[in-house]
Parts: sequence; structure tokens; C-alpha cells
Amino acid sequence: MPNNPSAPPPRQKRERTVFRRLDGILLLDKPQGLSSNQALQRVRHLFRADKGGHTGSLDPLATGLLPVCFGEATKIAGGLLGARKAYETVARLGIVTDTDDAEGQPLRERPVPAITIDSIDAALKQLTGRIRQRPPIYSALKRGGEPLYAKARRGETIEIEEREVDVHAFDLVNAADLLDGDEPLLRLHVECGSGTYVRSLVRDLGELLGCGAHVAELRRLWVDPFREPRMWTLQALENLLAQAGERVLEACLLPIEAGMTSWPQVRVSEAQAQRLGRGQGLRGPYQPQGQVALLDEHGRGLGLGEVDAEGGLRPARLFRWASATGALPEAGTP
Repeated sequence: MPNNPSAPPPRQKRERTVFRRLDGILLLDKPQGLSSNQALQRVRHLFRADKGGHTGSLDPLATGLLPVCFGEATKIAGGLLGARKAYETVARLGIVTDTDDAEGQPLRERPVPAITIDSIDAALKQLTGRIRQRPPIYSALKRGGEPLYAKARRGETIEIEEREVDVHAFDLVNAADLLDGDEPLLRLHVECGSGTYVRSLVRDLGELLGCGAHVAELRRLWVDPFREPRMWTLQALENLLAQAGERVLEACLLPIEAGMTSWPQVRVSEAQAQRLGRGQGLRGPYQPQGQVALLDEHGRGLGLGEVDAEGGLRPARLFRWASATGALPEAGTP
């Protein structure tokens, strides 16, 4: 049969990723346009990590720090979800959207009144501290096992209850665009606790200012305990892999211990580590009461433990190497 010159070239078969055991934490600079899960899967395939998870979603519109946990680091990811976080955001005044950000459909538009720095600061003060906040309808919060955004996309009527959140700081960075009459934009800095939605803060700020608002830009700056993060973009990681290979790529990972500094630390001897590895508790007194990070005599992480009211210590979530043999991997070993 003669070749057909107009036929499209045959599709290249995509090589299947061969995953491997890999432990560590990547401080990813998430790009705009990807969901947090899409970004996670991209880096998981780059590193060929058999297990991975992220610590707190960022909206597709948002950029910035997304800590990604590989392997045994996923066992501490839940504790990092509740960490304090900081953001820079740009609020666009005068337009309210159904998602409370620039990716949504406009619901209503109002003129922006004459606004002073004092009135902005007064409104920001009302939204600082322990406040009650209504999360956005388009959010990953689940009801009946299904994310709210899925219900919203089907046009279902959704009632969302207010809940208490902690806003440690909500400050004006720059109002030059608004005051100069260029665009009705406010540049803001936010520090908040777990469960706080910056989109809701900006929406409520717009209502206090009498004109409505939505998030035009959002960037996460840091997440405890990573206050001064060295972040890696997807492009930089892809270039490293292509130019220098997998071993150099692995050097971008932080050790698991870097993510354990938010917990009080308890060091144990080799004999005590063996007892914990067998699931046995240790008599104290240990302190403080509650969840603690378990380290061996050399500072290597063993996992998470729990100190009870009597000062006894028991294992909670141990890493795979915290076994009865007491054998630990060498630093940097995948």
C-alpha cells in the first residue's frame, strides 16, 4: 500500500515512569494555572517518587510555596497542613465574582467610592485576629464526601456556615494604583492560620469598603516551618534533570527532619528507639504533653510520638527505618 503523505505522523508512545522509593521534602514554587494536585503529579513523575502528597492546596490562580512530601515525609504532611502561612495578594475593587477571584464570572459591579488609607486600615483591622469567615462556594471543602466546587459547577444551591479562623496580620502594602486613579487595586499582605481563605478576606474587605472586591493575584510566600524557603520552579527542576541527571535533582530535596521542627523534639537512645520500633511505650517523664518529633541520638528522625498526661511516651507514626533493629538509613539515602 503506498504511503499517504498527508497522513499524520504516528503518535510517539510515552514512556511509562518507573517509580522508586524516595524520601524528602521539595519546596515547589507552584506556577499559575495548575491545580495543586496537577503540580504534585508533575514533580512526582520528575523525581520518580512512588509516594507523594502536598501540604495545603493552592488555587490554580495562585503561585508560590507548595511543600511537597515524598515517601516517608508524607507521614508528617498532616501536621504541616495546620501551619501558619503568609501571602501577598492583589485585590481588585468594584467587581464581585462567583469564585471570589479573577477566574470566576462577574456577579455584580459597583463604583469604587473615594477611599482613604485610614478607611482601608480600619477595614483591615476588622478582619484581623480571631474572626468568623464564610469560605468561598467554589472551594475544596467537602460536603457529603464531595468538594463544594463540584456541587457549585452543577448549579446546586449551597449554604456555607461561617467558621472561626485566625488572621494574624492583614496589612496594606501599596494603594498607589487606587490613589493615582490608574486601577482600583490594593496590594495586601496576609498571615493566617489553617483553614483561612484569602479570597474570603478580600471579598469581605470589599464589602466593608462599600464596593465589593475579588482576588486578582495571589502568591504564597512561606509556610511554617519554612519561613525563608528556597523554592524550585518546575522549569528549573526539568532543566536540572535534563542537564545534570537524577542525582543532582535529588539534591533539591530537604531531609524529613527539616519538616519536623514545628513539633517539640524528644531524643531517644538506640535501646529506646528499638522499643518504640516494636510499638512499645517508654516511661517518662517526657514533656511536653501531646505530639512530639522523635529523633535518635544523632538527630535522625524516627517519626512522631505522643506524650501522655503521666509523661509516658508512645509511638504514633514512625518512619519505616525506625524498626526493632534500630538500623537507620544514611543521610540522603533514597
